[in-house]
Amino acid sequence: MFSDKDLAEIKNHELTVDQINGQIAKIKSGMAFSKLKEAATVGNGILKLKEHEETYFINLFDQRSPELSMVKFVPASGAATRMFKFLFEFLNNYNLNQGSINSYIEKSNNKELSKFLEAIEKLPFFEEVVHKTHKVIPNFNDLSFEEERVEFVKTMLDEARLNYSFYPKGLLPFHKYKERVSTAFEEHFFEAAYYASSLNVANLHFTISETHNQHFNEELNYIQEVVEAETNKTYNTSFSYQKKSTDTIALTLNDELYKDTDGSILFRPSGHGALLENLNDLDYDIIFIKNIDNVVVKEHHQNISNYKKMLAGILLEVQEKAFKFLNQLETENPNDINISEIKDFLTDKLNVIIDSDFEKNNSLFQIKYLMDKLNRPIRVCGMVKNEGEPGGGPFWVEDDKGNVSLQIVESAQVDIENTMQLKILKESTHFNPVDIVCGVKNYRGKSFDLMKYVDHKAAFITIKNHAGTDIKALELPGLWNGSMANWNTLFVEVPLSTFNPVKTVNDLLRSAHQA
Repeated sequence: MFSDKDLAEIKNHELTVDQINGQIAKIKSGMAFSKLKEAATVGNGILKLKEHEETYFINLFDQRSPELSMVKFVPASGAATRMFKFLFEFLNNYNLNQGSINSYIEKSNNKELSKFLEAIEKLPFFEEVVHKTHKVIPNFNDLSFEEERVEFVKTMLDEARLNYSFYPKGLLPFHKYKERVSTAFEEHFFEAAYYASSLNVANLHFTISETHNQHFNEELNYIQEVVEAETNKTYNTSFSYQKKSTDTIALTLNDELYKDTDGSILFRPSGHGALLENLNDLDYDIIFIKNIDNVVVKEHHQNISNYKKMLAGILLEVQEKAFKFLNQLETENPNDINISEIKDFLTDKLNVIIDSDFEKNNSLFQIKYLMDKLNRPIRVCGMVKNEGEPGGGPFWVEDDKGNVSLQIVESAQVDIENTMQLKILKESTHFNPVDIVCGVKNYRGKSFDLMKYVDHKAAFITIKNHAGTDIKALELPGLWNGSMANWNTLFVEVPLSTFNPVKTVNDLLRSAHQA
């Protein structure tokens, strides 16, 4: 039973009681694990191209791009807090009166701190932090080595100083060049100039937190003139927020609706799956998806961009063939249609497993079946060899109706208590770097309603801590997991050099982030 106050809060979140009851039922029933059939590998779900094939698809994209509308879609709402976890631990646990920082590192085995301090001058924000620290502590040069390092870290993180951990990751200093320091946000503009532009106009769309809207607009105003001058491109930049209607409730461990101390229902952001609505609002022929922190310094942009073009070229080729077949299925005499050719295309090019009893049905049923399988959004996903980096992986997955398809599966979606499922998980050779090119229009040029292709059972249920209390939280099916479960999917191997995320501040010391 919901009180009047509850009902008002639900309505204010643009949700209905039925939706809230549905969320409650989902959390109570527990998370549905994916049923892995086998890992997708090269030759079995993952395409690996030869050099001349890569060149062909890059050239195909270059030839076609002037006639296409394109956008680069960048999820950018994530805060930078987790980047500095080991530095917060250092500030909380290190005592200046109880020995040197080196002895603290040895006792705590904080290897990340050791790496950070050894290469501190290579960090893109080193000068800014030193300058700010001198302002706050005029006698900074008189401090001991230990005191200097503590104050340096405090300046980075303290709310009253630079407060880096509050910032969205996209607005942190990422790369230091001779003339200036750039943010991850800025690097996406330079990279987009190579592949997400048509007729010298590049479109970028960032999903951000409404809290940081002003900061992103200030950064855009600061960089736009410089970026446009350097790239000779005009940029159309748009922002959107995660919609309130995608928020989800939480339950206590006793399966009761969790409320804050003031009696209000706790509504939580529901993970990156909520961004499917933002993606669905865009009207472009091609959408490139890439995370905000996966950028490189300018000297690598050309090489990285070639692989984006390659993925887009593959998309264009399979899409063109799919559209040709769909037009045939819709307009031609059933007796003139080569059913076998279309079936082979679905199997060989789009990785669709055709029902075993397909041949037993009449031609009208077959035509309807093939149209349904062909007329879907298409995603071409880069996959890199698994070298221990975190991230979801490519698998052949069986749904509850026995249908098998290619999916990106997070480890949290796998029942690791099941020996066979754990074995398949460990056999994975590649992982998902979130390097995706999407075709979201049908053969008539109309945008698909992406909400129709979601596997709603692929929601995540996690245990979180809120205000000191453990709660069961619900996240929507991940944007590239369950949210795209019923898309047509191609996985293509791309080199590890295309994946350069910044998960901790020390990742900024890697060569891809050093100009």
